[in-house]
Amino acid sequence: MTLAPETTDLKVQVRLDDHWLTVCDLTLLLPGRGVAALLPDGRQVALFRDRAGQLYAIDNRDPFSGAAVLSRGLTGTHQGRPFVASPLLKQRFDLESGQCLDDEAVRVATYEIRTA
Repeated sequence: MTLAPETTDLKVQVRLDDHWLTVCDLTLLLPGRGVAALLPDGRQVALFRDRAGQLYAIDNRDPFSGAAVLSRGLTGTHQGRPFVASPLLKQRFDLESGQCLDDEAVRVATYEIRTA
């Protein structure tokens, strides 16, 4: 059986200071997989969509290695909280707060995210 690709006009937007920046089509965010987007100032944001359709946006840079790889990490839940595990050293980051679940002194930036 062949499934038709999901079609939608919805765009994913990330809040930057005082405005919203459109970063991709909603159809590019597959549950359980991350996507990286380049911001105008050169930073990268890692975007995620869970199976319930909830969207998350965090800094793509792994603070332990300095590499821009969090969008490639494995997603999961810990005590009901969604997280992404870095593909390099496996530290887990809460997708809602940015808090590292393995080192409470470390946190990544989070971004407000929406569809429009």
